[in-house]
Amino acid sequence: MYSLSQSVRVKGAAGEPLPNPFKGLTRMEAEFRRGELSVVAAAGGTGKSVLAVNLAVQSNVPCLYFSADSTAATQLSRATAIITGDDSKVIKRKLHDGDFAEYAPALARRWWIRFNFEARPTPATLELLLECFREVFGIYPHLVVLDNLSNVDAGAADSAESYTFGLEGLCDYLAEMARETHAHVMAMHHVVGEYSDGLKPIPQSGLRGKISRVPSLILTMHKEVDGMSGRTLNVSVVKNREGREDSSGETYAALDFNQSNIRIRDADHAF
Repeated sequence: MYSLSQSVRVKGAAGEPLPNPFKGLTRMEAEFRRGELSVVAAAGGTGKSVLAVNLAVQSNVPCLYFSADSTAATQLSRATAIITGDDSKVIKRKLHDGDFAEYAPALARRWWIRFNFEARPTPATLELLLECFREVFGIYPHLVVLDNLSNVDAGAADSAESYTFGLEGLCDYLAEMARETHAHVMAMHHVVGEYSDGLKPIPQSGLRGKISRVPSLILTMHKEVDGMSGRTLNVSVVKNREGREDSSGETYAALDFNQSNIRIRDADHAF
Protein backbone atom coordinates (compact mmCIF):
# COMPACT_ATOMS: atom_id res chain seq x y z
CA MET A 1 0.00 0.00 0.00
CA TYR A 2 1.51 3.32 -1.12
CA SER A 3 0.71 6.97 -0.54
CA LEU A 4 0.56 9.31 -3.54
CA SER A 5 4.06 10.53 -2.72
CA GLN A 6 5.40 6.98 -2.44
CA SER A 7 3.75 6.04 -5.76
CA VAL A 8 6.13 8.45 -7.52
CA ARG A 9 9.05 6.24 -6.48
CA VAL A 10 7.49 2.87 -7.30
CA LYS A 11 5.93 3.62 -10.70
CA GLY A 12 9.09 2.55 -12.58
CA ALA A 13 8.84 2.80 -16.38
CA ALA A 14 5.06 2.26 -16.44
CA GLY A 15 3.34 4.86 -18.60
CA GLU A 16 6.49 5.86 -20.48
CA PRO A 17 5.68 6.18 -24.20
CA LEU A 18 7.85 4.31 -26.68
CA PRO A 19 9.44 6.35 -29.48
CA ASN A 20 6.58 6.69 -31.96
CA PRO A 21 7.56 6.94 -35.63
CA PHE A 22 3.96 7.76 -36.60
CA LYS A 23 3.44 11.43 -35.75
CA GLY A 24 -0.13 11.34 -37.03
CA LEU A 25 -0.98 8.95 -34.21
CA THR A 26 0.91 11.15 -31.72
CA ARG A 27 -1.20 14.13 -32.82
CA MET A 28 -4.26 12.00 -32.06
CA GLU A 29 -2.79 11.34 -28.59
CA ALA A 30 -2.27 7.65 -29.30
CA GLU A 31 0.97 6.51 -27.67
CA PHE A 32 2.37 3.02 -27.11
CA ARG A 33 3.00 3.22 -23.36
CA ARG A 34 5.08 0.78 -21.36
CA GLY A 35 3.11 -1.28 -18.88
CA GLU A 36 -0.02 -1.24 -21.07
CA LEU A 37 -1.77 -3.51 -23.58
CA SER A 38 -2.84 -2.35 -27.02
CA VAL A 39 -4.77 -4.17 -29.73
CA VAL A 40 -4.49 -3.46 -33.46
CA ALA A 41 -7.44 -4.90 -35.39
CA ALA A 42 -7.99 -5.12 -39.13
CA ALA A 43 -9.06 -7.44 -41.91
CA GLY A 44 -6.57 -9.98 -43.16
CA GLY A 45 -4.08 -8.49 -45.62
CA THR A 46 -4.67 -4.89 -44.57
CA GLY A 47 -1.26 -4.36 -42.98
CA LYS A 48 -1.40 -5.18 -39.26
CA SER A 49 1.90 -7.05 -39.32
CA VAL A 50 3.50 -4.37 -41.48
CA LEU A 51 2.52 -1.71 -38.93
CA ALA A 52 3.90 -3.83 -36.08
CA VAL A 53 7.24 -4.62 -37.71
CA ASN A 54 7.66 -0.94 -38.68
CA LEU A 55 7.10 0.05 -35.06
CA ALA A 56 9.56 -2.61 -33.87
CA VAL A 57 12.28 -1.57 -36.33
CA GLN A 58 11.76 2.19 -36.42
CA SER A 59 11.35 2.68 -32.67
CA ASN A 60 14.62 0.71 -32.17
CA VAL A 61 13.83 -0.43 -28.62
CA PRO A 62 14.38 -3.86 -27.05
CA CYS A 63 11.64 -5.96 -28.63
CA LEU A 64 10.34 -9.53 -28.48
CA TYR A 65 8.15 -10.30 -31.49
CA PHE A 66 5.98 -13.44 -31.54
CA SER A 67 5.33 -13.92 -35.25
CA ALA A 68 2.82 -16.75 -35.28
CA ASP A 69 1.12 -15.49 -38.44
CA SER A 70 4.16 -14.86 -40.69
CA THR A 71 7.20 -17.00 -41.50
CA ALA A 72 10.82 -16.19 -40.71
CA ALA A 73 11.56 -15.50 -44.40
CA THR A 74 8.68 -13.03 -44.66
CA GLN A 75 9.51 -11.12 -41.50
CA LEU A 76 13.25 -11.11 -42.20
CA SER A 77 12.65 -9.75 -45.70
CA ARG A 78 10.31 -7.06 -44.40
CA ALA A 79 12.58 -5.96 -41.57
CA THR A 80 15.64 -5.88 -43.84
CA ALA A 81 13.75 -3.79 -46.42
CA ILE A 82 12.65 -1.30 -43.75
CA ILE A 83 16.20 -0.98 -42.40
CA THR A 84 18.00 -0.72 -45.75
CA GLY A 85 15.35 0.73 -48.09
CA ASP A 86 15.92 -2.09 -50.61
CA ASP A 87 13.10 -3.89 -52.39
CA SER A 88 11.69 -6.66 -50.18
CA LYS A 89 11.19 -9.03 -53.13
CA VAL A 90 14.85 -8.69 -54.12
CA ILE A 91 15.86 -9.27 -50.51
CA LYS A 92 13.74 -12.42 -50.24
CA ARG A 93 15.20 -13.78 -53.48
CA LYS A 94 18.73 -13.18 -52.18
CA LEU A 95 17.78 -14.86 -48.91
CA HIS A 96 16.57 -17.99 -50.70
CA ASP A 97 19.61 -17.97 -53.02
CA GLY A 98 22.03 -17.83 -50.09
CA ASP A 99 23.30 -14.42 -51.19
CA PHE A 100 22.33 -12.50 -48.05
CA ALA A 101 25.70 -11.65 -46.47
CA GLU A 102 25.66 -7.99 -47.58
CA TYR A 103 22.79 -7.30 -45.16
CA ALA A 104 24.49 -8.70 -42.05
CA PRO A 105 26.00 -5.38 -40.85
CA ALA A 106 22.68 -3.53 -41.11
CA LEU A 107 20.79 -6.27 -39.27
CA ALA A 108 23.44 -6.44 -36.54
CA ARG A 109 22.58 -2.88 -35.55
CA ARG A 110 19.11 -4.11 -34.48
CA TRP A 111 20.56 -6.84 -32.28
CA TRP A 112 18.00 -6.56 -29.50
CA ILE A 113 14.95 -7.24 -31.67
CA ARG A 114 14.24 -10.96 -31.21
CA PHE A 115 11.62 -13.09 -33.02
CA ASN A 116 9.82 -16.32 -32.24
CA PHE A 117 8.08 -18.09 -35.12
CA GLU A 118 5.99 -20.79 -33.43
CA ALA A 119 2.60 -21.05 -35.11
CA ARG A 120 0.71 -21.79 -31.86
CA PRO A 121 2.66 -20.43 -28.88
CA THR A 122 1.23 -21.12 -25.44
CA PRO A 123 1.21 -18.70 -22.49
CA ALA A 124 4.02 -20.82 -21.02
CA THR A 125 6.09 -20.16 -24.17
CA LEU A 126 5.48 -16.41 -23.89
CA GLU A 127 6.62 -16.41 -20.27
CA LEU A 128 9.67 -18.59 -20.95
CA LEU A 129 10.94 -16.37 -23.76
CA LEU A 130 10.34 -13.21 -21.75
CA GLU A 131 12.53 -14.64 -19.01
CA CYS A 132 15.13 -15.74 -21.60
CA PHE A 133 15.19 -12.18 -22.95
CA ARG A 134 15.80 -10.81 -19.47
CA GLU A 135 18.51 -13.39 -18.84
CA VAL A 136 20.35 -12.45 -22.04
CA PHE A 137 19.98 -8.66 -21.92
CA GLY A 138 19.41 -7.95 -18.23
CA ILE A 139 16.06 -6.26 -18.91
CA TYR A 140 12.62 -7.20 -20.15
CA PRO A 141 11.78 -6.01 -23.68
CA HIS A 142 10.22 -2.57 -23.91
CA LEU A 143 7.93 -3.82 -26.70
CA VAL A 144 6.27 -7.24 -27.00
CA VAL A 145 4.34 -7.95 -30.21
CA LEU A 146 1.88 -10.82 -30.42
CA ASP A 147 0.91 -11.48 -34.02
CA ASN A 148 -1.91 -12.66 -33.85
CA LEU A 149 -3.93 -12.87 -30.65
CA SER A 150 -6.01 -15.79 -31.92
CA ASN A 151 -2.85 -17.81 -32.67
CA VAL A 152 -2.06 -18.21 -28.97
CA ASP A 153 -2.96 -21.69 -27.78
CA ALA A 154 -4.88 -20.83 -24.63
CA GLY A 155 -7.01 -24.01 -24.62
CA ALA A 156 -9.88 -25.36 -26.69
CA ALA A 157 -12.95 -23.21 -27.43
CA ASP A 158 -15.99 -25.35 -28.26
CA SER A 159 -18.52 -22.51 -28.64
CA ALA A 160 -18.75 -18.84 -29.57
CA GLU A 161 -19.23 -17.97 -25.90
CA SER A 162 -16.13 -19.87 -24.77
CA TYR A 163 -14.14 -18.38 -27.67
CA THR A 164 -15.04 -14.84 -26.54
CA PHE A 165 -14.37 -15.67 -22.90
CA GLY A 166 -11.03 -17.21 -23.85
CA LEU A 167 -9.94 -14.13 -25.80
CA GLU A 168 -10.97 -11.80 -23.01
CA GLY A 169 -9.14 -13.93 -20.47
CA LEU A 170 -6.06 -13.91 -22.70
CA CYS A 171 -6.23 -10.10 -22.86
CA ASP A 172 -6.39 -10.00 -19.04
CA TYR A 173 -3.28 -12.19 -18.97
CA LEU A 174 -1.44 -9.96 -21.48
CA ALA A 175 -2.40 -6.80 -19.60
CA GLU A 176 -0.96 -8.35 -16.43
CA MET A 177 2.18 -9.30 -18.37
CA ALA A 178 2.56 -5.66 -19.44
CA ARG A 179 2.12 -4.44 -15.86
CA GLU A 180 4.62 -6.92 -14.43
CA THR A 181 7.35 -6.44 -17.06
CA HIS A 182 6.80 -2.75 -17.87
CA ALA A 183 6.68 -3.70 -21.55
CA HIS A 184 4.19 -2.34 -24.02
CA VAL A 185 2.34 -5.43 -25.24
CA MET A 186 0.79 -5.04 -28.70
CA ALA A 187 -1.57 -7.76 -29.94
CA MET A 188 -2.79 -8.05 -33.52
CA HIS A 189 -6.41 -9.14 -33.92
CA HIS A 190 -9.09 -9.83 -36.53
CA VAL A 191 -12.44 -8.16 -37.19
CA VAL A 192 -15.97 -9.39 -37.83
CA GLY A 193 -17.09 -10.34 -41.32
CA GLU A 194 -18.79 -7.05 -42.11
CA TYR A 195 -15.35 -5.41 -42.28
CA SER A 196 -13.43 -8.30 -43.84
CA ASP A 197 -12.68 -6.44 -47.10
CA GLY A 198 -10.57 -3.89 -45.20
CA LEU A 199 -11.92 -0.96 -47.21
CA LYS A 200 -13.99 0.99 -44.68
CA PRO A 201 -13.44 2.42 -41.19
CA ILE A 202 -13.85 -0.15 -38.42
CA PRO A 203 -15.56 0.86 -35.17
CA GLN A 204 -14.70 -0.51 -31.75
CA SER A 205 -17.67 -2.87 -32.07
CA GLY A 206 -16.08 -4.42 -35.18
CA LEU A 207 -13.48 -6.40 -33.22
CA ARG A 208 -13.95 -10.15 -33.30
CA GLY A 209 -14.78 -11.56 -29.88
CA LYS A 210 -15.78 -8.21 -28.31
CA ILE A 211 -12.54 -7.88 -26.33
CA SER A 212 -12.48 -4.09 -25.99
CA ARG A 213 -12.88 -4.03 -22.17
CA VAL A 214 -9.25 -4.81 -21.34
CA PRO A 215 -6.79 -2.97 -23.66
CA SER A 216 -5.74 0.59 -22.83
CA LEU A 217 -5.46 1.40 -26.54
CA ILE A 218 -7.32 -0.06 -29.51
CA LEU A 219 -6.46 0.84 -33.09
CA THR A 220 -8.36 -0.32 -36.15
CA MET A 221 -7.04 -0.14 -39.70
CA HIS A 222 -8.52 0.07 -43.16
CA LYS A 223 -6.80 0.66 -46.49
CA GLU A 224 -7.10 2.82 -49.58
CA VAL A 225 -5.71 1.34 -52.80
CA ASP A 226 -5.08 3.56 -55.84
CA GLY A 227 -5.25 0.74 -58.39
CA MET A 228 -1.49 0.75 -59.01
CA SER A 229 1.25 0.24 -56.40
CA GLY A 230 0.20 2.90 -53.91
CA ARG A 231 -1.54 2.14 -50.65
CA THR A 232 -2.64 4.27 -47.72
CA LEU A 233 -3.22 2.69 -44.31
CA ASN A 234 -5.77 4.59 -42.24
CA VAL A 235 -5.43 4.01 -38.50
CA SER A 236 -8.38 4.84 -36.23
CA VAL A 237 -8.07 5.31 -32.48
CA VAL A 238 -11.29 3.69 -31.26
CA LYS A 239 -10.30 3.38 -27.58
CA ASN A 240 -7.72 5.41 -25.70
CA ARG A 241 -7.51 5.68 -21.92
CA GLU A 242 -4.84 8.37 -22.18
CA GLY A 243 -6.28 10.69 -24.83
CA ARG A 244 -8.65 11.28 -27.69
CA GLU A 245 -10.70 8.52 -29.23
CA ASP A 246 -13.53 8.02 -31.69
CA SER A 247 -15.22 4.67 -31.22
CA SER A 248 -16.90 4.97 -34.63
CA GLY A 249 -13.52 4.65 -36.39
CA GLU A 250 -14.35 7.58 -38.65
CA THR A 251 -11.41 9.69 -37.38
CA TYR A 252 -8.05 8.35 -38.45
CA ALA A 253 -4.40 9.05 -39.17
CA ALA A 254 -3.28 8.35 -42.74
CA LEU A 255 -0.01 6.47 -43.27
CA ASP A 256 1.67 5.92 -46.64
CA PHE A 257 2.77 2.32 -47.21
CA ASN A 258 5.64 1.79 -49.65
CA GLN A 259 5.05 -1.76 -50.87
CA SER A 260 8.60 -2.03 -52.21
CA ASN A 261 10.64 -1.31 -49.08
CA ILE A 262 7.72 -1.95 -46.65
CA ARG A 263 8.29 1.38 -44.93
CA ILE A 264 5.36 3.24 -43.44
CA ARG A 265 5.47 7.00 -43.00
CA ASP A 266 2.99 9.73 -42.21
CA ALA A 267 0.89 10.83 -45.14
CA ASP A 268 0.23 14.48 -45.88
CA HIS A 269 -3.44 14.18 -45.01
CA ALA A 270 -5.52 12.84 -42.15
CA PHE A 271 -9.21 12.92 -41.34
